[in-house]
Amino acid sequence: MREKNVNTKAKDTCDTFCYDEQLVSRIQPKMDEVLGVELIFKALSDSTRLKIAYALTLENELCVCDVANIINSTTATASHHLRLLRNMGLAKYRKEGKLVFYSLADDHVHQLVSIAMVHAKE
Repeated sequence: MREKNVNTKAKDTCDTFCYDEQLVSRIQPKMDEVLGVELIFKALSDSTRLKIAYALTLENELCVCDVANIINSTTATASHHLRLLRNMGLAKYRKEGKLVFYSLADDHVHQLVSIAMVHAKE
C-alpha cells in the first residue's frame, strides 16, 4: 500500500543542500541512456494508443477494423494511431490480401503495457 502525504506542507525536500559526489558522478553519466525512451512513454501516454496497445496484449494480432471497433473509432483513426505505434517501433503489421493485421513489436512492449496495467490496478 502506498503512503499518501496528507499534509501538503510536510517537508518533502531536504532542509539543506548537500549531495554524495561519488554517487552522483557514478550515476549522472548514465542519464544519456534514457534518450529515446521518453518517446515510448509519449506514444503510450495517449489514451487511444494505450488502449490499442492493451488490446494487442489481450490478442496477439488484430485487424485494423477490429481495432477500430474495439476502441469505438473510425478505421481512419485506428489506422493513424496504429501507424504511430508502428513508426515508434512499438507495433508491427502484416498485410493479408485487403486486410492489415497489427501486433506488438516484441515481448518487451507487451511486458511494459502489462506491468503498467497491473500497477494501475494496485
